[in-house]
Amino acid sequence: MSSEKFERAEEEFQTVYDDLRLKVGERIGRSVGEERKRLIREVERGFEDENVLLQEMEREAKMAPISYRTDMMGRLRNYRRNLDQLSRDLKRNTSGFGSRDDFGGRNELDAMAASQRAKLVQGTESLQRGTESIARSHRIAAETDQIAEDTVGELANQREALLRTRDRLVDTQQNLTKSRSILKSMGRRVMTNKMILVVIILVELAILAGVIYWKFFMKKKSS
Repeated sequence: MSSEKFERAEEEFQTVYDDLRLKVGERIGRSVGEERKRLIREVERGFEDENVLLQEMEREAKMAPISYRTDMMGRLRNYRRNLDQLSRDLKRNTSGFGSRDDFGGRNELDAMAASQRAKLVQGTESLQRGTESIARSHRIAAETDQIAEDTVGELANQREALLRTRDRLVDTQQNLTKSRSILKSMGRRVMTNKMILVVIILVELAILAGVIYWKFFMKKKSS
């Protein structure tokens, strides 16, 4: 889109430039009096229009992709150089006339050229400030995007850490449940073993009592 605007402004610039070159190179030198003054005023307005077109072309060139920007800026410098040369030609072609009207016209032309240069410088500075502001905005946006990406990544890492912690807690809970089951089973086995041991002891005591009774009491009865 910027390239199309640049090319339209370039075509218009070239058309106006060709007309200015004809007036400066031929028509002003052959004219006198009011006609000459009229041509000079037309040339002055043409210079104004050309400077406006140059500003527009520069703005579009700065917004163009890098692959096109260098060529566009080079053509723009050539157009400025040609326009400056045409302005010098105008001054040279009108410097031979010494009448008061011609002198006033030259002063007016110089003042107009100085004004246009000042406006061009001001416009260029404003454009440069705008470009720097846009660049800062892009840089801030890029930094914000990077911070957002880092934050999202950090949150993802924290989520993974929480999930791992939860899994470890689940495993620990399962292990504790298994441990409690094992302890209960061991407790039951211990109680069973104790009961069996008590029964064995009681049986042994009963057997021992029976043996003692048989030895001492049964033998006495027999004798």
